Amino acid sequence: MKFSRRDFLKAAGVSLAVLSAKPALSVVAPAPSVKGGSKRWAMAIDLTGCAKKDSCRDCIDACHRVHNVPHFENAKDEVKWIWSSPFAEVFPDQSLASPERGRTSSASSELGHSSRPGDFGGMSQQFLSVVVLCNHCENPPCVSVCPTKATFRRPDGIVMMDYHRCIGCRYCMAACPYGARSFNWKDPRPAIQAVDPNYPTRTRGVVEKCNFCDERLARGLQPACVEACNEKKLVFGDMSDPASELRRVLAGRVVLRRKPGLGTGPNIYYLI
Repeated sequence: MKFSRRDFLKAAGVSLAVLSAKPALSVVAPAPSVKGGSKRWAMAIDLTGCAKKDSCRDCIDACHRVHNVPHFENAKDEVKWIWSSPFAEVFPDQSLASPERGRTSSASSELGHSSRPGDFGGMSQQFLSVVVLCNHCENPPCVSVCPTKATFRRPDGIVMMDYHRCIGCRYCMAACPYGARSFNWKDPRPAIQAVDPNYPTRTRGVVEKCNFCDERLARGLQPACVEACNEKKLVFGDMSDPASELRRVLAGRVVLRRKPGLGTGPNIYYLI
């Protein structure tokens, strides 16, 4: 399939529109409206415990192991499904309220200078790592720009990748405002230490990302990252079920979502 200059500019225009929108802060747990009783998978990450475990990689290692994610020494070739980044990079324009100080401060100032123990706002910014992954958006811009429908959104909210349909145009990568997709610049298979036969390996020239462990959900299991978290700070569940553990942990908590002002509707919720 060939693409004209007009096709490329159209996809680039969609990406620019998404990336230029103004971010906003979500401070209350959402009350989703789901029709027909269908599931809506989502995840909550409790930063009051997870962010303090700066050196912990249990969720990352578990995900990458079961999904045959390769490890390349050269950062240019990096493939990642779940990773950690500094709070200031994940939420560059957000503000946090320090519960002990009773005021709102920017992440760059409050997180870097307060030293009160137990105060989330006082955690040193340089050590505050936040787990990030595909947000499985309600309105995913990656889906709308894919010319072959290799990436698509399921009725339960999971944004999937069909590796066989992917032609490597990387329109989806340009459209994603969260940097949640990776491209295989070289054959990933030699860079996999131990291949797990339960999940297919990829090839050079395709895009890949987190799939909320759909293959595990089909067997009644939790996502690998959630199962591997010894601190139990990652909670996965059905947002359409008022009785789910996910809805329980979200109730009454201050919630952050990445760049909610873009209108993508992220389904990863960060609790503070």
